[in-house]
Amino acid sequence: MSTVKTYKELIVWQKAILLVSEVYKFTKTFPEDEKFGLVSQMKRSSVSIPSNIAEGWGWMSKKNYIQFLRTARGSLFELETQIIISVDLNFNSNNEKIESLIVEISKMLNALIRSLNEKE
Repeated sequence: MSTVKTYKELIVWQKAILLVSEVYKFTKTFPEDEKFGLVSQMKRSSVSIPSNIAEGWGWMSKKNYIQFLRTARGSLFELETQIIISVDLNFNSNNEKIESLIVEISKMLNALIRSLNEKE
């Protein structure tokens, strides 16, 4: 995996960690009755993104790594959908930073997957 020695050096992983923090802040103002519904789901989706990037790295197999990166991308789109729902429900409309991170992480995951596929 080139000159990168650990997944923690990957900018995409670092951005995904930042996204988790932003999601936790974003959901703080949600109604109490959403604590175990949408809030819980959004937190799990966001945590899944950097977790899958790290787990895929740990398998030390390009095929497995690509699959975990695809899973991370799926969780990213799941989170994006949940953000849209929460904005539509007027739970929080301060989603610009999260939306920007989602777009950036999506592009980075796509580029990483593409570069790994090209090395085959």
